[in-house]
Amino acid sequence: MTADDSFNRIDDDDYPAYTMGRAAETLGTTQGFLRALGEARLITPLRSEGGHRRYSRYQLRIAARARELVDQGTPIEAACRIIILEDQLEEAQRINAEHHRPAESANPTAAS
Repeated sequence: MTADDSFNRIDDDDYPAYTMGRAAETLGTTQGFLRALGEARLITPLRSEGGHRRYSRYQLRIAARARELVDQGTPIEAACRIIILEDQLEEAQRINAEHHRPAESANPTAAS
């Protein structure tokens, strides 16, 4: 990957730009917490050529939500399950909204 490729991906939420140390520092947590999220399969960091974990901004947002729940006293396993269910609900709502759009545009009086 060239420097130009890296610069073009700077706004990509899925680009694994954060090392484990930097991710933990950004979240104000420990590297062990991030490893635990990986073991619970909430987030799966990509690996550098040297085998080091790399995290994306999207993964950091998920980890931040997990930390929020754990800080409130939720066990880490339960926090991971809650986040997975929240994500599934959001996806189901998005799909449901997509299915309603064509019906509403085909029958504008039904939407009123």
